[in-house]
Amino acid sequence: MKSNQELNRRDFLIKSALAGAGTLIGTSVLAHAETSQIISLADHRKIGSLNVSLGLGCMGMAGTYNLPMPKAEMAKVFAKAVDSGVTFFDTAEVYGPFLSEEIVGEGLAPFKGKINIATKFGFDLSSGQRGGRNSKPDTIRKAVEGSLKRLKIETIDLCYLHRLDPNSPIEDVAGTVKDLIKQGKIRNFGLSEVSPATIRKAHAIQPVAALQTEYSLIERVAENQLLDTCQELGIAFVPWGPTCRGMLTGRFNENSTFESFDRRGSVAYFTPAALKANMEVVRLVQTWAKRKGVTPVQFSLAWLLAQKPFIVPIPGTTNSNHLTENIGAWNVKFAAKELADFRTELSKIKVEGVRSPESALVDQ
Repeated sequence: MKSNQELNRRDFLIKSALAGAGTLIGTSVLAHAETSQIISLADHRKIGSLNVSLGLGCMGMAGTYNLPMPKAEMAKVFAKAVDSGVTFFDTAEVYGPFLSEEIVGEGLAPFKGKINIATKFGFDLSSGQRGGRNSKPDTIRKAVEGSLKRLKIETIDLCYLHRLDPNSPIEDVAGTVKDLIKQGKIRNFGLSEVSPATIRKAHAIQPVAALQTEYSLIERVAENQLLDTCQELGIAFVPWGPTCRGMLTGRFNENSTFESFDRRGSVAYFTPAALKANMEVVRLVQTWAKRKGVTPVQFSLAWLLAQKPFIVPIPGTTNSNHLTENIGAWNVKFAAKELADFRTELSKIKVEGVRSPESALVDQ
């Protein structure tokens, strides 16, 4: 059974759709017309050599929180995204494995030259299933060749090390990527879920364009030195899980349970005890979102965008209406006092099931 918050969110989207060409709601603009360019070039942010919009995470298209999605349906989502000004799409070879890249490659093929695709390497997928971490040079080169083929492109715009392999020195990983950049197979190098020390080691060999780490109003471990390191070195920060795996949408409540295929069932901040505590943040977001005339999702994404000018969230969705809602966050603005007041209220809530601040200093 859907929660009241979920029904309210769906009701909002239906009313927005019925508005026709678009609806102005407080400081957020939602455009229903399929050809509307909601995100303008002037609003893009830098990731290395790229100028990108708010991103679209494509992991869920291959499953994880839901069953895998039909390629034809996802092609429609991609078309809507591009028509709405989205230019940045995030995937990885391990999603599926391989299926997410295949969906992205086929769905975005008509838009080659207009968009940027990020993908990731770092696992042993030689059996066709996810194995342990492996970032040896030969594995990286094979992974990149496979990704290029599945994505139907000649160059990967942003290629991340997905997770650090303890048996592969980061200097060797960065050196291998540097060679692949020289060969024209990669444009920009990224890291994911690594410590400030590892970022610096890699950056000394090959400039790092982006760090991808979980960051949301509930999971804020990145605020311990990771954001500061990115700012110092000129590295973009790409938050995954920007709505805390959907928690901030209002879809869940203290009594939520999960299907066997839904990874949230094994995530610490979705346990029954943690949900009870973390709903306090959800309710706070709902209060502030209502005050600003936007949805909780838009408030949550806009809050991330307001933290630093080099932050580029990649909310994932397989639903065109949710995509429109996400894009509306780009138009939500905060006064400095609003951010300070909200932070004061947020800091009074003790969240459960999140990482310790000290864990930001350790490779994950």
